[in-house]
Parts: sequence; C-alpha cells; structure tokens
Amino acid sequence: MRRSQIMGVLILSLLAARGALAQKVTVEFDRTADFSKFKTFAIRSGELNSKNPALNSELVKKQIEADIVKDLTAKGLTESPGHADVSVVYHFGSARKSEIETYPAGWYGRGTRVVRVPYSEGTLVIDLRDPATRSLVWRAVASEEKSDPAKIAGKLDDMVKKSFEKYPPKK
Repeated sequence: MRRSQIMGVLILSLLAARGALAQKVTVEFDRTADFSKFKTFAIRSGELNSKNPALNSELVKKQIEADIVKDLTAKGLTESPGHADVSVVYHFGSARKSEIETYPAGWYGRGTRVVRVPYSEGTLVIDLRDPATRSLVWRAVASEEKSDPAKIAGKLDDMVKKSFEKYPPKK
C-alpha cells in the first residue's frame, strides 16, 4: 500500500469510530395499548445514577423533567400533577467504556495497530405506564457517547426530543 492509501484507510477508520460514538434511540411499546386515550401525563419518578457530579445533580433532573414536559405537551398531552392517563418514570446514568480500534500500520500497511479509545456513555430510559393497568406501555432508551461526561449533559435536550419523536408509536 502506498502512503496515500494508508492515510485514506486511517481517515476512514477515524470517521467510522466517530460514527460509532453517535446518539442512539430505541423505542419499544405495547402493541395492544390504545395511545389515543392518553390525554394527560404526570412525572411520577426520576432517578439519576452517575458517579460524575456534572450528571448527578438536581439541575440535570430539572432539565430532564422540563424537556419531558415540553415534548409531551408538544405531542398534545397535558401535564396533570394529580390523576393522569399516563405516568412518566425515567432513569439516567453514565458509565465509562472503551472501544478497541484497529488500523493498518507497519511497513506498507502489512501490520495492524490496536488502540483503545475511552469514552463515556450516558443512557436515558423514559417509561410511560398506564396507571389503570400498572403496565408499561412505551419505553424509549437514548444513549449518548462522548469522551467527556459533562458533554453528555449538553445532549440531554436532544436525547429527550429524539425519544418523543417516536411517540405515539406507529403500529
């Protein structure tokens, strides 16, 4: 391999690694639930589980709850602190992880270089529960991977927004 080819492979590897560190949102829901009957909501519980003080504070909790209220209200639901058609429960935490990257190295790209890439992953789980049946009807799991846990806090708005983009679910 020529030097330009090696550089091309290296750049593609770095771009692939960057793509691997992007926000992911998955949604699960009860296919038998009638989401049209949910007109009001109440945030019943929120839990933060992070060792990083930037992610484990009352301010982060307030931010998540304000985003949930804003996004559910935009979907046509009304916040009701008392009796509500659907209860919102969320959990947010972060963990340090590492990923192994390999790319060509050595004479003419015949060897392989292995590099450990550390990052932090923040995961926000938002559950909607039907209080009448006490069952889970909708769940969104949003993950954000950043090298700095404090940067995850800056992505919380997007994590909540992207989660509720998939509400109500299309059957």
